[in-house]
Amino acid sequence: MMAGLVDRRTLLLSGMAAAGGVMLGGAALAAPFTSRRIAVTVRGTGRDVVLIAGLASGPGLWNGLMAAVPGCRWHLVHVRGFAGLAADANASGPLVQPLADEVARYMGAAGLERPAIIGHSMGGTLAMMLGLKGLAGRLMVVDMLPEGAAMVGGTAQGMGYLADQLSQYFTGTKAGRTYLAQILAQAPGAKGSDPDVIANALRDLASIDLEPQLGRIAAPMEVVYAVGADPTQANAIGRTFRAAYAAKKGVRLVPIGPSGHVVMADQPARFATVVRDFLSP
Repeated sequence: MMAGLVDRRTLLLSGMAAAGGVMLGGAALAAPFTSRRIAVTVRGTGRDVVLIAGLASGPGLWNGLMAAVPGCRWHLVHVRGFAGLAADANASGPLVQPLADEVARYMGAAGLERPAIIGHSMGGTLAMMLGLKGLAGRLMVVDMLPEGAAMVGGTAQGMGYLADQLSQYFTGTKAGRTYLAQILAQAPGAKGSDPDVIANALRDLASIDLEPQLGRIAAPMEVVYAVGADPTQANAIGRTFRAAYAAKKGVRLVPIGPSGHVVMADQPARFATVVRDFLSP
């Protein structure tokens, strides 16, 4: 069953293919906030919604959604070290918890009071961590399980080992650097991502299991997950997600398919409809 999750996503590497990048021009506004871990741009007017992209992705992941769902002020979080931003403080050491703390600091600086928060993949983990801090008015997690290692069908120990090996390969060998460059060239959203930051994120996700804490999240919560065309596999994935989120009372689970991990790219119209409904009073 978990092998199916690996096959349909190849989450922690092919997730780099999400259409990311810094948004330039248009109506982008700089929030009065500086950070060595994240950059935030603000677009649009209306209800406040915080958007957090996943591993190696930038805010461009959400371009189609923002165009399809007007009437929101979107706060786009870009993790330093991903999609063209220099790593800065994310270059070494713990990553995921400091990122959650920094997004929370941004929300305070921007005067956001319990906004809607939407996170994809690793961004979903960050969104749940913010929900546990009581900072979300409502919460959407897109294609992420509360236990990071489970998304690749592995264990915390195995995933941590993989992160170490990837870091050494990508940064310590000529072949690894060449291969990483090829991956990034084929995935525009991941271009310019730092392999050490990617490895740090993998390592942190390997040790995070939020499932036992889900009952503490008070905000309404919705989980969108990708399913393929095979109904047997789709049913298995559904069972996995239902079991993983069972501790959160009233959680709404929404399958979207056929789709790979980057639901908003594979099924943009359906994803926009789900988000529009999620944001409705």
